[in-house]
Parts: sequence; structure tokens; C-alpha cells
Amino acid sequence: MPTNSVVQPLLTDLYQVTMAYAYWKTGKMEDKAVFDLFFRKNPFRGEFAIFAGLGECVKFLNNFRFSCSDIAYLQEILPNVDQGFWEYLSQLDASQVTMSAIPEGYVVFPKVPLIRLEGPLPVIQLLETTFLNLINYASLVATNAARFRITAGDGVQLLEFGLRRAQGPDGGLSASKYCYIGGFDGTSNVLAGKLFGIPVRGTHAHAFVNSFSSLDDVSENCCNGRNNSSLNFYTLMCYCFPHRSGLPNFLAVALALNEYGYRAIGVRLDSGDLAYLSRKCREAFVLIADQFESPWMKKFTVVASNDINEETLISLKEQKHEINSFGIGTHLVTCQKQPALGCVFKLVEVNGEPRMKLSEDVGKINLPGKKSVFRLYSEDGLAILDLIQLCSEKPPEVGKKILVRHPFIESKRAYVCPYKVELLYRDYWGNNG
Repeated sequence: MPTNSVVQPLLTDLYQVTMAYAYWKTGKMEDKAVFDLFFRKNPFRGEFAIFAGLGECVKFLNNFRFSCSDIAYLQEILPNVDQGFWEYLSQLDASQVTMSAIPEGYVVFPKVPLIRLEGPLPVIQLLETTFLNLINYASLVATNAARFRITAGDGVQLLEFGLRRAQGPDGGLSASKYCYIGGFDGTSNVLAGKLFGIPVRGTHAHAFVNSFSSLDDVSENCCNGRNNSSLNFYTLMCYCFPHRSGLPNFLAVALALNEYGYRAIGVRLDSGDLAYLSRKCREAFVLIADQFESPWMKKFTVVASNDINEETLISLKEQKHEINSFGIGTHLVTCQKQPALGCVFKLVEVNGEPRMKLSEDVGKINLPGKKSVFRLYSEDGLAILDLIQLCSEKPPEVGKKILVRHPFIESKRAYVCPYKVELLYRDYWGNNG
């Protein structure tokens, strides 16, 4: 089953159903069609995208059937459709569909078909909107996460904290899942942890601090003896105060907790000059660690949050911050720089004959025919390019020179001699996929 139960055949645009009816009416039910799913421009004005959402597409195909209530509703909104079409629709499934795709999590580029779907024309047509919905945001937010990871560097922990800012429950779950694919280390989203096995992390809110005014608010039972039930709680806590008073208090409490066998983890900064404050925290950790002969305190974690974006990360690096972990929410999960990826789903072949969309805008012309995609690598193991060619063409071979060219700019061409050739497509549905 798809992760979200609303992912079902009716999660589509009405015109997909009316087009399927037109195909049925004109006797095209058995026409064999090939569709490509791809995007035209790299997101965020960047150089790549991360492909994500494929697993949910497989789940959707596995459960693609119109229920009796689905048919009844469609009959209400389309009362003039022939009864025979509803009988045809009620028997449809994805058993005659085959799907080849680039593996989820791969770096991908514009115009390269991410998914190739083959099967009866009406059936593939009915998959279009749902597939685009499952791929567009997933790939966009995974790409955004990857950009954050590249900017932050490998030595810093990145945590997705975006659930409260996400576009609804499904947006929140999808963000947690695909940010993890994109390179984040964990999430604050507990349900995402349960569903997808993502490490769950967290600190605490201001309300926790504000709810106490003194030690008198803590019951005597909490203060006497070792409370093993609280051990995990304290190892996940970070303390969030201005550094002038909060940092000394944190260090005093950390030393006291150590006497009872607890190890504090670190502090959280969520306002102010994060680079400066993180450096002051680290200086204090080192000073107190040396003073009290407690070297473990030098390794305290500094967590930072507060509307962090790529530019913030770049600035913090330039200021030589001492932050170990970033909690990132709004700019990550809402993809504020670009709200949509813009994947499209285009017919490229019918009954073995290529189909091509013509347009005055060259960027909207699609590449016709059933295609394969190969990634060619150089001698040092770096990817040179992705080669798109018809399935009927001879595939590239290692050590053999091949002429490659830009699909629309004739002057962009070069000879390449690959040291490694990778067929990017795998069979995920049909063809024993």
C-alpha cells in the first residue's frame, strides 16, 4: 500500500478520465504506448537534481484498481458516459504495465527520462497525474536537502525540523523521508521515524524552560537519587539560553549531573549571532573542561536553528562557526527558493511509432521514441555525461569512441571514450521487476 491512503486512482485530474474514455470510445484500448517522465530545468538554478519518489510509484502500481465506490462517483460526475466504459474501467489494473526507471536517490539531469512507462494507452494515461504528484515534490525536497548537505559539509549533523512548517501532514512526512534520502541525518518527526526508520532527534521548546521558575517546582522525588527512567531524556536535551547566564548555568548543571552518572550532550542556539555565540560556547567548554579535568566537556554539541538557509550556512562557515548540528525547517521543507520542480509526463511512442510534441519553444519539445539512458564515466571514475539513445540503437561500449551531441544545440558535440558504461534504467514493474 502507498504510505498515504489517499494515493489511489481517483487522485488524478478529471481530464485523464475523459481522455481514457475517448481512447476507449475510439477503440484505442489496446494501443501500446510509451511515456517518459522528466524535468526540463535543474531546480534552484543549480546543476543537478536528486531523483526521489519512485518507491511510492511502485506501491501505487501494485494497488492500481478502481473500486466500486470510485466508479459510482465517476458515474455521478460524468452521467453521459457509456456504461461499457465503466465496466472496462472496473477491470483495469497495472498488470500490463512495465516500468523502467533510474534508481531512487541518483543524481539526475534535465531532459533525461527518470521513468519510462509502457502499456495500454488508456492505463498509462490514467497514471500521469499521480506519478507526477509522487515524483515532483519528493525530488525537489531531496535536491534541496542535498544542497544543504553540500553547503554544510560532511562533518556537520543536519536534522530536519520542518514538520510544523510543512504543507500539511503528507507534506511533513514526505519532507522527512526525502530529506533523509537527500543527505540529512535525522528528523524530529516521530511518525516518520516509525514509518521509514529514520533516526529521530530533538531538543526542547522554550515552553519547557518557561514552565519552571525555580527548583521548588520540581518534586522532591525527582531530585533524590538516580532516575534511570530520565536517562534517555537528558541525553537528548540541549539547553537554550542567552550565553551570558544560560551557558554558565548549563555548565554547572552538566558538572552536577556528571556526579550522578549523567552526561549532558550540549546546548542549542536559536537566535542572535550564531557564529559568535557558538565560538563563545566552545571557548567556555574548553576552559571548564581544563579547569575541572573533565575532557569530555570539550566535545559538547552545539545545535543551531533559526530560519537557516544555504546562505546562512555559507556565512557561518566564513565566520568559522563551532556548530556541530543544525536543525533546519522552513527553508528546507517548503523549498522557498523554488516551490515546484516541474516534471512532465510525455507520450513518446504509440504502437512502435515515435511521437513528438512540437512547440515554438524549443525547451518544450520532447525527445521521441522508446529510449535508454547510459551514464559514461572517465578513467578517474567521474561521470562525464548521460547518454540518451533509442533502444533500437547499439549501446555504448567501454573503450570505444562515440560521438555525443546536445539534443537541441547542434554545435554542442564531442567525442567521448568511456572507461565505464552504466545502464541507468532498472526494471521496477513488469519485465520481472
